[in-house]
Amino acid sequence: MLGRSRDNITVEYKNKTIIGLIEPVIVVGAKGQKEVLARIDTGATKSSIDIKLAADLSLGPILKTKMVRSATGSGLRPVVQAKIILAGKEIKREFTLADRGNLKYRVLIGQNVLNEGFLIDPVKEPPSVN
Repeated sequence: MLGRSRDNITVEYKNKTIIGLIEPVIVVGAKGQKEVLARIDTGATKSSIDIKLAADLSLGPILKTKMVRSATGSGLRPVVQAKIILAGKEIKREFTLADRGNLKYRVLIGQNVLNEGFLIDPVKEPPSVN
């Protein structure tokens, strides 16, 4: 049995990395990289990055558009391939671009990233990012 910890440690269980509902993620682009806190959403099929963050890091090119249903309604979103580092794992996946400027988290991690071997522990304390 694992207890709660305030330390930002990575725990593995049966070759799966245990992460919380909020996790630091490094987004890597042509103009550098940025560490931000990401919201983990097991109900989202595709991950999403804030459009301003994508522009700042020069993510792209746009591969296609995808119809997305969200809490704010349905709409077409551009899709880019991006590289992120989550819990020490480097992952390259497709992300939709959305205006997340009014949201607390600029990155949303969905099933297309979580299926890379992650388990969610909802009581894991969220870390801080400088």
